[in-house]
Amino acid sequence: MFEDKKILITGGTGSLGHALTKRLLNTNASTIRILSRNEHNQIKMESHFKDDRLRFLLGDVRDSERLSRAMEDVDIVFHTAALKHVPKIEYNPFEGIKTNVIGSQHVIDACVQQNVEKVVAISTDKAASPLNVYGATKTLMEKLFVAANTFSTPEKHRTKFITVRYGNVLGSSGSVVPIFIDQIKNNKKVTITDPQMTRFSITMDEALEFILKATEIGQGSEIFIPKMKAYSIMDIKNVLAELLGDTGDEIIGIRMGEKLHEILINRDEIRYGWDINDMYMISNPIFPDDVIKTKYPGIKHVENIGEYSSDQVEKIPHDELKDTIQKLNII
Repeated sequence: MFEDKKILITGGTGSLGHALTKRLLNTNASTIRILSRNEHNQIKMESHFKDDRLRFLLGDVRDSERLSRAMEDVDIVFHTAALKHVPKIEYNPFEGIKTNVIGSQHVIDACVQQNVEKVVAISTDKAASPLNVYGATKTLMEKLFVAANTFSTPEKHRTKFITVRYGNVLGSSGSVVPIFIDQIKNNKKVTITDPQMTRFSITMDEALEFILKATEIGQGSEIFIPKMKAYSIMDIKNVLAELLGDTGDEIIGIRMGEKLHEILINRDEIRYGWDINDMYMISNPIFPDDVIKTKYPGIKHVENIGEYSSDQVEKIPHDELKDTIQKLNII
């Protein structure tokens, strides 16, 4: 899929961009361009990888002219750039809109202008039935990418726009696991927002496999969602207490904009949901079923499960969760 391809990753110095770059360097891609506004992280990343196929471009998705120049001759774009911190975006909502919505429109425009082959946008479970501004901006980003395929016609442009939506990456920077580890190691109580809180679980390796598979099979206008298990916040706390010692816990309450449970497919989207191998797919409502079945032979509708929510799916067994956390190598 990546043989002799030129690839660009927006927000490429973030945790996902870094991991994706590492994976893509194991392919026969000809060039990988990293676009981000963080010069310090670019220097660190350049020193870490030391690969002459890498190109580091300073820029922001808010700058449409810079994006268009960065995408010259590019074949595949992974759009990972985003403002993601829920409370910060709640307090600074229009900054989230400028990056996550307007910036995404700039990505779309630049990809069409430069006739990019495929564009994959990284979304979040918070985009389904959004409660916070971050989720709402990601919902709009998804809508933009789905709609982009209707004006990127094969007669004029080859660009296919694909979206992937998944949950929190277990152990990623700023997530609950490293926060709990730091608290326990400093002999502090573990801060629990709500003992009943649940989240979908996916590791970085699993996320990468999912993204690359969606990139390979996506034909444009789809939103792909992985089939995942879930965990409760107390499951995480109990596993880490077993591994590092129990320093106790305290309930601090749910933060502004947070949900008790996360949803990956809401009740209305289920009508357009399809089961495709180890993934789900939400099709563009403008396409009738026979068109979808022609594009994806053997595909079948998702059973009416109401909604795909972290409190309703299978939970990760204790020993499996413990093993997964140990393999993260962050303890």
